[in-house]
Amino acid sequence: MAVTIFKYAPHERIAEREKDGPPTVRKTVRKIAAESSVKKFNARLGLAITASVGTMWCAYVFAVIGIMGVTAALTSNTGLVLLVGAVSGYFLQLFLLPVIIVGQNVQASASDARAAATYKDATAILAESRQIQEHLAAQDAATSALLDKIAKLEAGLAKK
Repeated sequence: MAVTIFKYAPHERIAEREKDGPPTVRKTVRKIAAESSVKKFNARLGLAITASVGTMWCAYVFAVIGIMGVTAALTSNTGLVLLVGAVSGYFLQLFLLPVIIVGQNVQASASDARAAATYKDATAILAESRQIQEHLAAQDAATSALLDKIAKLEAGLAKK
């Protein structure tokens, strides 16, 4: 007959974590989408542009535009200088900068959600560790009680 010396109670975060899964940027966009379709569109566009601008291919394109501007300036091709200057100066800076910030804000929200989930997970692990310690203490008490009984039986047998 087994005697139960400890009753395990799992932390509620375990079930919550299994149900929710890990926080992701996609889930953050879904949460934003629940607010309005305009915010959803802006978040998706911002993420897409942030992801594409943050590639080496985009860096190559910007390098070519820069080289074209320098070449045009050195050869005094005024029309090309103005075009390259307008594209690089106005479009890239005035348009892409705010769009990239939107994408980074969405990514930061996802990062905050991951940090909050990690904090909740750490709290649950701490609670689970405390239960392990309580379980070990209950086992120690049961083992000590058994050892005391064995010592008494041995003392009784030694007297005979």
